[in-house]
Amino acid sequence: MPADSVQSLWSSRSARLSRAALGGLMIVGVAACGGGGNSGGFVAAFPMATTAPAPAPAPAALPETPAPAPTGPAPTYKVSGKVRGLLGTGLVLQNNVGDDLTIAADGSFSFTTELASGAGYAVTVKSQSRILTRTCTVSNGTGTVADAAVVNVDVACAAPAARFAYATNAGSNNLFPYTVDTSTGVLGSMAAPMSGTGSTPMAITVDPAGRFAYVANRGDNTVSAYSIGAGTGFLAPVATIATASAPLAIVADPTGRFVYVVNQGIDKVSGYIIDASTGNLTPMAVPQVAVGFIPSSIALDSLGRFAYVTNRGNNTVSAFSIDESSGALSPLAVPTVTTGTSPSAIALDPLGRFAYVTNSDDNTVSAYSIDAGSGLLTPMATVATGVTPRSVAVDPTGRFAYVANTIENNVSAYNIDTSTGALTPMVVPKVAARVSPVAIALDPTGRFAYVTNSNSKDVSAYTIDANTGALTPMSVPTVATGGIGASSLALSR
Repeated sequence: MPADSVQSLWSSRSARLSRAALGGLMIVGVAACGGGGNSGGFVAAFPMATTAPAPAPAPAALPETPAPAPTGPAPTYKVSGKVRGLLGTGLVLQNNVGDDLTIAADGSFSFTTELASGAGYAVTVKSQSRILTRTCTVSNGTGTVADAAVVNVDVACAAPAARFAYATNAGSNNLFPYTVDTSTGVLGSMAAPMSGTGSTPMAITVDPAGRFAYVANRGDNTVSAYSIGAGTGFLAPVATIATASAPLAIVADPTGRFVYVVNQGIDKVSGYIIDASTGNLTPMAVPQVAVGFIPSSIALDSLGRFAYVTNRGNNTVSAFSIDESSGALSPLAVPTVTTGTSPSAIALDPLGRFAYVTNSDDNTVSAYSIDAGSGLLTPMATVATGVTPRSVAVDPTGRFAYVANTIENNVSAYNIDTSTGALTPMVVPKVAARVSPVAIALDPTGRFAYVTNSNSKDVSAYTIDANTGALTPMSVPTVATGGIGASSLALSR
């Protein structure tokens, strides 16, 4: 076959093969697009790449943030402390001028409102106890809470020191005022003049707040009332109150609301209400109650719940309860107990657990236990005194007792067993006084003792040893009473 024919044939065959191959590719492309459903669509002549794009790189891992701790209220803390020496009810403490807390007895306390760290606290006394013989003060009471409870607030209740004293002169119808050195106990002359009284002033008492003084005048059956200058101690007459026959003894109750007078001439005790503003006295609704024969003295327990009257004529003690609201006296279930011969005076220990009665005609002192609930007296032992004991006093700690012996011109000193109340003479059992000691008074802080000497017309002054109770004459051992027949002495804050 000629070369050009062969060339022509090969060209023709190649053309046919190329068309056939192209047709096959077109068929494949159409099939890949799903057939003839898209008559107007473009069909690629060659297959397209179908490889998926590479995924984007993962972001770099971030450091984990810890979940916040659960939050709650900020911690709070109590404000706490202790109370000591409290007598009676009515004490109210306050923190930060708003959180009040009533205190009923000695011991621990905590305020209700707790405080956060950084908060300030300020504990004060909002109201004192109704028993005015003691004053409560706060120490460690202010500061800032510092992530811990406050536990050291201290509330101490104690009798204020005496700053003034008053001695009555039964033979000259007057009373002499003194200043009291609170450090040494020495009695000094007051700038105020001597005050007149009624006839034959036998006894004097001062209300526990130191605002008023009252004198029982046996000779004219009256009580003289005075106001006491707060800073000076000067006496100013308030009123003269008529009372029953022969007022011999007088006492103010520890709440400062009532006065009781022993009327020896009618064998009764008269009761009066104190006007808190003026100091004047008003008879109670039941103005008098009967006691024994020839009553001679009266004493009240430290809480003002019970009253006891010695009766010289029938050798007894009459015992009464005191109505808290009215002050009225009511005989106890056992209204009397026996004493020695001619009981002249009575004194109680500061907690009202024991009573001591001087018996002037048999030269003894009788001891009694006091039932805390009923006030009933139970006789204990009787111990010897000097000759003609006329008065008795118990120190504020309840550890020592002292008896003034009129004929013997001295003072008997005793230790008190604080568990049983029993009396034991001290190592030095007696100390000298002046002439005819008839009354004895102790400083409310328990550091000083004063004895009124009737015939020498003066007052003997002693310091009290805090450990042994021994009496030692002061640097100024005696001071004159400025009148005749010194009969009694009262101390005032």
